[in-house]
Amino acid sequence: MILISITIFLLLIYACLIIYYRKSWLQIPVYNKQLPFGNLLSTTISVIIPARNEEINIGACLASVTNQSYPKDLFEVIVVDDFSTDRTSIITKSFEDANVSLLPLKDLIPEEEINSYKKKAIEVAVSKAKGELIITTDADCIVQKQWLEIIASFYETYHPVFIAAPVAYYGDNNFLKIFQSLDFMTLQGITGASVHKKFHNMCNGANLAYEKKAFFEVGGFKGIDNIASGDDMLLMHKIFERYPERVLFLKSREAIVQTKPAVILKDFINQRIRWASKADKYTDKKITAVLLLVYFFNVWILIISILSIFYPGLFFWVIGVVVAKIIVELFFLYPVAQFFKKEKLLWWFPVAQPFHILYTVVAGWLGKFGSYKWKERKVK
Repeated sequence: MILISITIFLLLIYACLIIYYRKSWLQIPVYNKQLPFGNLLSTTISVIIPARNEEINIGACLASVTNQSYPKDLFEVIVVDDFSTDRTSIITKSFEDANVSLLPLKDLIPEEEINSYKKKAIEVAVSKAKGELIITTDADCIVQKQWLEIIASFYETYHPVFIAAPVAYYGDNNFLKIFQSLDFMTLQGITGASVHKKFHNMCNGANLAYEKKAFFEVGGFKGIDNIASGDDMLLMHKIFERYPERVLFLKSREAIVQTKPAVILKDFINQRIRWASKADKYTDKKITAVLLLVYFFNVWILIISILSIFYPGLFFWVIGVVVAKIIVELFFLYPVAQFFKKEKLLWWFPVAQPFHILYTVVAGWLGKFGSYKWKERKVK
């Protein structure tokens, strides 16, 4: 039967891809801090944090970012207030003694109908940054004490122009948050594996670093500034085109940045639609091919699940494919979970699988043909 043949074919291709990711993840060496000659790090760093209505989070974020083991005279923190209407700017100003500066976007550009305020915020901050290395994170993130020291050491050891670094969710206290942690941890594993093998490029703006001069060499966000999302991956692709051998993944537990998952389902769906909206904007066609394979495989599982209502003989094939998908994904995810110390969450993985298939299909479709609301702004 042709339906079964297509199902088996897609499953085999998908399984080979996931196994390849596992092998690649295991090949990434865990970075142990190495100091240059004289045991002194010298890289000047500018940490950029775009923030919009983050009064709940910005205080804890800045407390962690300013409490670093890295020399205080070698880094600055720039918070770009993206037209906040709450106490974000007031809280930020309370950290001025800790070398934190505030850039109110409303004083620098008019609030107009642009599609990516975050890119504009980062662009403005980079133009004013004093550091040679730009590091970005988000206002709802918490970083570890050695965060900057590890990144600077890695930078001075290997001299990359772009560093993708690990991010993890915290606060896994209900099913929605556990679901997000599992999904995000999967993406992080694929990120590390793909960047290490230069198979395709992924990263997350909550924890990445790049040379300021490389940012300007590729024209910053020029050419991608009309796209609402992609301040991380689309920039990464531009830099990779110029420096393919100098884009690296930093696999270090001390470099992990923790961020909050969405609290309600609506916010989670909006976030994933925002991520999916840039899927057809990548210049790296390998990642486009991977995304199409993953999306079509999940769509196909949904299709044959519906068809099994009318053709009962398909039901056991559907169960078999889903079980096989769970097994191969757990095979990949286990070493990733070990790195993030989240092995216990894997017990929830089979339960989350049906929801994951459905959300992948819905978010992928709406990312291409729908709109979403993010930070109180509706984006097309």
